Amino acid sequence: MKKSLLVLTTLALGISLAACGKNENSNNANAGASSGAALSGAISAAGSTALQPLVDQASKKFMDLNKDVTITVNGGGSGAGLSQVAEGTVQIGNSDVFAEEKLKDADADKAKELVDHQVAVVSIAAVANKDVGVDNLTKAQLVDIFTGKVTNWKDVGGKDEKVVLVNRPASSGTRATFENFALGAKSEDLPDSITEDASGTVRKLVSETPGAIGYLALSYLDDTIQALKYEGVEPTSENVASGTYPVWAYEHMYTKGQPEGAVKAFLDYMLSDEIQTTDVKDLGYIPVSDMKVTRDVAGVVSNK
Repeated sequence: MKKSLLVLTTLALGISLAACGKNENSNNANAGASSGAALSGAISAAGSTALQPLVDQASKKFMDLNKDVTITVNGGGSGAGLSQVAEGTVQIGNSDVFAEEKLKDADADKAKELVDHQVAVVSIAAVANKDVGVDNLTKAQLVDIFTGKVTNWKDVGGKDEKVVLVNRPASSGTRATFENFALGAKSEDLPDSITEDASGTVRKLVSETPGAIGYLALSYLDDTIQALKYEGVEPTSENVASGTYPVWAYEHMYTKGQPEGAVKAFLDYMLSDEIQTTDVKDLGYIPVSDMKVTRDVAGVVSNK
């Protein structure tokens, strides 16, 4: 009996010591990860200018935590970002649209190689110069403006002033989102319209050009421009999350295959509580977890 008790006591002590050693190793590993000691390398991301402010801000925080990691973030539009990540020239392609929607036909096989990481929701609002005298447009009025049927603000209740269109290039995910969910159809580039890819430049042009109208992500809205209601509904995060305001899309960060190393760590950081509860909301995006509705690649909205 004494011999059996001694054996059991020895086994229990061994298990306890092993568990303590395992916990200590786990704690050390976590400490090393948080300090960035295990991460190194260069990460390149490109694409959506609507998503760029969030990725820029998060990347700076991530590099502060991981001194041996360098992250470069460029714009260029969702189409460019998806093409570049598919070709392997960047490691992350930022996009406002699903890869399956943008990379179609001859590029469909490239889309299948990409892995989607949805990091936020972006909402797009029509914006106008503050002096046009309009703060709300219906879907029909927006369609008439962006197809050239309405060329003066007085025809939609505003001042007697010529409409100046500030559009985005065909590669823009912001344009695709606006056309899909605000206009309901693709629009043609009109001869006298302005085409500009960078969201910051669009805001500047609209604010400084009499009669100008364009569209921007909520993250770019400020008091220099007039954000327009859509069918009487304000473009706010609350209205987007509830499904009341329909002009929104997921913000995607695509990788070619499953990410590894520093790239995976950065994408995990994008979805961390630190980024989702502060940076995402502070910059005018909506956390995916806040959404009460979902949208599939075909644009169909469903309740969660």
